[in-house]
Parts: sequence; structure tokens; C-alpha cells
Amino acid sequence: MNEYIPSPSKWVADQVELYEGSGGTKGSTYIDLPVIIVTNKGCKTGAIRKTPLMKVADGDNYILIASMGGAPENPVWYNNLKADSNVEIRDGTQVYSMKAIEAVDPDERKRLWNRAVEAYPPYQEYQKKTDRIIPVFLAKPND
Repeated sequence: MNEYIPSPSKWVADQVELYEGSGGTKGSTYIDLPVIIVTNKGCKTGAIRKTPLMKVADGDNYILIASMGGAPENPVWYNNLKADSNVEIRDGTQVYSMKAIEAVDPDERKRLWNRAVEAYPPYQEYQKKTDRIIPVFLAKPND
């Protein structure tokens, strides 16, 4: 099994530790909204990486928004998912093995984006802050 390397961002590492250390019973919200933990493999290190993201469900699927708060660059996990689409998603006490694929079809991307903004309205402001088109992934259960 690959080594887990916590995020260099202290608040991210602390939230992941609280969330996972409690088996999903604590740390599962951010500003009173639900979050999930996305676990993936680092594309450079091969290490296990864990990222809390806002929970945006689409049926049995999850929408993952690579916003990084509207920063000019994509978050590191974006490159990780492009290199290896296999992820594990912890939603509270449940853990799912999934495949996360970037939405490239314009109509599907728009549908997913609108659903994400509905769940977490600040995404709209994040898009206004950056010149890049914020990537949208759809994570689906592995067959």
C-alpha cells in the first residue's frame, strides 16, 4: 500500500484527520455544509492524497469541482485525477470506490456546474475570480 502524505495546508490536513479519524462522524461539514473526502494517488509521488471537497451529489454519483477558491491554477488533485481516475470517496461513514472523469461535453458540464452552484453558491464567485474554466468531474461507482 502506498504511503499517505497529508496536505501541506494545515486546515485541510486537520479536517481530513478529524473526518477519517472519527470514521466520518466528525469533520464532515465546512461552514455548516456537507463535505466528502476524495482519496486519490499522487501523479508525481504515487502517494495517497486526501482532499475534502464540498458534497455535491448527482444521484449515486458525486460532482467534484476543481475550484481552489478561484485561484489562477487548478488544484494539484486535478492533475492526479487526470493521471489516474480511480478515487475513493468518503461520505460520512460510507466509503465508495469510484472513477472520476472530467466533464468535457458542454451540456453535461453546464448541468453538473449548475447543480454544484446550487449546492454551494460560492462556486459562482470563484469562477468570476479566475480566467480559467473551473474543471468539473463526475465520479461514478466502479462496476
